[in-house]
Amino acid sequence: VQLQASGGGLVQAGGSLRLSCAASGSIFVVGQIGWYRQAPGKQREWVAAITTTPGGVTKFADFVQGRFAISKDYTKNTVYLQMNNLKPEDTAVYYCNAVDTDDVGYYFALGSWGQGTLVTVSS
Repeated sequence: VQLQASGGGLVQAGGSLRLSCAASGSIFVVGQIGWYRQAPGKQREWVAAITTTPGGVTKFADFVQGRFAISKDYTKNTVYLQMNNLKPEDTAVYYCNAVDTDDVGYYFALGSWGQGTLVTVSS
């Protein structure tokens, strides 16, 4: 299953955006889908993840906890990242990927990286 992120754009600080991660097939079989971001000059970092089975356990990085939400739509084979109260430091290219976790709960990506979608937050 291939995953492609979209929905980025320019927004003012304090604003909101919703990113979409569209799957080429059923998201149910993926297991877990995660969002990552990469700011200019920085390494890619994990942002959030959701299990794709019914119920959908969600996890967030501390720096977006309380501001971002993640959800899924089986009918559209899409996972969403709702980003609220955006800050200039949220500016980055956002990616989605199938993920898994190691024994200590560290998320790692399973697939290749797509083009991502650029989010720019102005101050």
